[in-house]
Amino acid sequence: MDTKAVTRVYVVITALLSLAAAVVAACGGYVLGGTVAAVVSALVTGVAAWGGAVVIRRRVFADLRQAESDAAVHGYGEGLSQAVLLGIASYEAAAFPLTGPASVSAGERDARRTLAYRIAADEGLPHTVRTAAAAALEAIDDGRDRGRAQEAVQGLHLAVYELRRHP
Repeated sequence: MDTKAVTRVYVVITALLSLAAAVVAACGGYVLGGTVAAVVSALVTGVAAWGGAVVIRRRVFADLRQAESDAAVHGYGEGLSQAVLLGIASYEAAAFPLTGPASVSAGERDARRTLAYRIAADEGLPHTVRTAAAAALEAIDDGRDRGRAQEAVQGLHLAVYELRRHP
């Protein structure tokens, strides 16, 4: 996020609001007490409005930084979930090839298995996706029931979909 641009906009808005408050206070002071009251009330109100905005600015920027951090963490977990789904689906395709057992070499199958396990073991992976990935890897590693493996990969797909649907 470009905090310099946000800071400039915040300063301009604060200056305009402080100026507007000072003008309103000056008008009220002039009506109630004359020129001296108008000048004093405009100065006090303008400085108070500016000071309040400076104090509030810290909180606003802390919230912006927190929101940016949360978005980065969520985006990382979502992207990693997509990578796990792709890696496990690729491993499933190697473990249960559509064209026959000789279509994928044992080395390629092992490489896909290793990659799928490495991605599934990442710390940034959300718990629901990690659990579904473990179930899918277990079903594929068992290697006996293609239907069970497909159901487990479908469960992983649904977990990734739910993660995107409900951040």
